Amino acid sequence: MQGPEPFMRRAWRHPSFVLGGVLVLLLVVCAGLSFFWSPYPVGDIDIPNKLALPSAAHWMGTDSLGRDIGSLLLVGSQNSLLVGFIAVGMGLGVGVPLGLLAAARRGWVDEVIMRASDFTFAFPALLSAIMLTAIHGPGLVVSIVAIGIFNIPVFARITRAAAQAVWSRDYTAAARAAGKGPLAITWHHVFPNIASVLIVQATIQFAIAILAEAALSYLGLGTQPPQPSWGRMLNEAQSQMFQAPLLAVYPGVAIALAVLGLNLLGDGLRDLLDPKLARQR
Repeated sequence: MQGPEPFMRRAWRHPSFVLGGVLVLLLVVCAGLSFFWSPYPVGDIDIPNKLALPSAAHWMGTDSLGRDIGSLLLVGSQNSLLVGFIAVGMGLGVGVPLGLLAAARRGWVDEVIMRASDFTFAFPALLSAIMLTAIHGPGLVVSIVAIGIFNIPVFARITRAAAQAVWSRDYTAAARAAGKGPLAITWHHVFPNIASVLIVQATIQFAIAILAEAALSYLGLGTQPPQPSWGRMLNEAQSQMFQAPLLAVYPGVAIALAVLGLNLLGDGLRDLLDPKLARQR
């Protein structure tokens, strides 16, 4: 009987995974490239050439201050990746251990962790950012902390649900009968079997983090000038919608492609990492 195909062979035949991977790789390449090179310095202001149409000098034109749009988009991708990585990392680093603990101990420990998660859900990223801004002022750190706090209960609940399903399996019962403690069972049996679920959820939360950062920057609560941000570019384009509509199109398309790529990658990983679907492909 032929066993399951290798992961990468199945992955190359999965259109959602391939397309999502290409879009995400493009985002990563753009962000990495912007650390070393951009067509123009993002702080350069050229008022005589403001609102210029796309040309050989400025491939995407210029904004109302004469700044190169392509350079702003390129450098702005840094913030999207930075917020996504740190905010999702916060969710994974805090939410996953809490979810594993709730599933392993149950009883009052489970109840306390879940009620704390419910309380945190009452403060979405936007509301948390508003409260943090009132205390510390707006900025990129406020966006990261607000989105990261929101991610913690998301990962805690998903981890708990997936871990409880593993705890009900026969092999965990056999491990308990063999004398293994909750910590050893969690590390050797539970966590490896829910890792695929967490990877898929991380890609979804990464996309949500990019959207949230853009929304916070759009409202003036996130990344502050002179650091470029896709969300703030949309905000600044409002006053030029009829005069230069492309100012809103470029950052909007960048956000859409980044979120689409991460969602497609997550869908592809879900299909590829599901053992039942893997046997069917």
